[in-house]
Amino acid sequence: MSFAALVRIALRALAANKLRSALTMLGIIIGAAAVIVMTAVGAGAQARVAEQIQSLGSNLLLIVSGGTTAGGARTGLGSTLTISEDDAAAIAREVPGTTTAAVLRGVVQAIAGNQNWSTVVFGTTQDYLAIREWKLAAGRFYDAADQAGAAKVCLIGRTVARQLFGDANPVGESIRIRRVPFTVIGLLESKGQTMLGTDQDDTILMPIETARSRVIGTPNLAKQKSVGAIWVQVAEGGDMKAAEEQVRALLRQRHRIQPGQPDDFSVRNLEDIASAQEASGRTLAILLAAIASVSLVVGGIGIMNIMLVSVTERTREIGLRMAVGARARDILGQFLVEAATLSLLGGLIGIALGVAASLAIAEFADWRIQLSLPSALLAAAFAFATGVFFGYYPARKAARLDPVEALRYE
Repeated sequence: MSFAALVRIALRALAANKLRSALTMLGIIIGAAAVIVMTAVGAGAQARVAEQIQSLGSNLLLIVSGGTTAGGARTGLGSTLTISEDDAAAIAREVPGTTTAAVLRGVVQAIAGNQNWSTVVFGTTQDYLAIREWKLAAGRFYDAADQAGAAKVCLIGRTVARQLFGDANPVGESIRIRRVPFTVIGLLESKGQTMLGTDQDDTILMPIETARSRVIGTPNLAKQKSVGAIWVQVAEGGDMKAAEEQVRALLRQRHRIQPGQPDDFSVRNLEDIASAQEASGRTLAILLAAIASVSLVVGGIGIMNIMLVSVTERTREIGLRMAVGARARDILGQFLVEAATLSLLGGLIGIALGVAASLAIAEFADWRIQLSLPSALLAAAFAFATGVFFGYYPARKAARLDPVEALRYE
């Protein structure tokens, strides 16, 4: 018997019991829809993490000031400014293939007209925007003359611009920080949130000398050129681990730290953090898809159950077919095609519902999703395979019936 004939017979048998066929497909429909939704949500979360990692920049090391020990009491990371601009210059000079930017951080109240906003100000050196791969939406970056003269200029992020100026162009406008007037010379492009949920656009950038002398500095801080952090970018293709070790060794030497003593700074390899976050995202996506796949297995068990019932109900029909010349493989093929058709139709309907549900989640729950053709094809293939796997036993049972006994069956 040809495959086309088997399909026609299978479709007629399924159409004869429409409600039962629909209920049998329900498990497969739910399973396929769950796979699509879970993989879309998982892939969306993974893509979001990747975007957040990329927003920090590439090939980066972050050096953070450490703590000190006084009277047996140890302070935490960043509590004492133990690194300096000179350290940043030494790293760029002595560690091959590196570019550095020193950063001084503080929290300020920015005022523009009758509006005010509490935000974070960063005093930075020249290469900060290039290292962070941060572009300007409008205006310009401060130059060496602004840096040397501690010019009262700044760049602001999108969030600060919106809070202080609304939809107006802030470039050229004036804001006050600690009663000091600053001219906004640039507007930063949006960076979004970090992996920790911090808004990167809620920021003000200014020359580090300006920040130190006019906004967040102290006489002692100015004298030592202390900073809170140093960003180090390693050239493309460079060995991040080797660069990290060289930076650590250089800083220990400059800070006169003896062997066996702890560092008074912390070096963080953002590549390692990125790899851990991506691995976590992949694990989450696989876990969600595996949980959703259980529904397909449950649907397959439902198909097996209904097909066994169908074999029992159609025993006389099977005996009659065998009596007029149908072979065992024809009977096997007939019931296998019925099971596969049920599961494949259910899988296709489930995929359509899963896509619709994913789009609804993205629209109403404001979640990031990422639909992909491979996941839809995989769901359809898995649904088909489930039908064949769970339909084989009932089909084999039907094919092995004795024609004489089958014709006598009541």
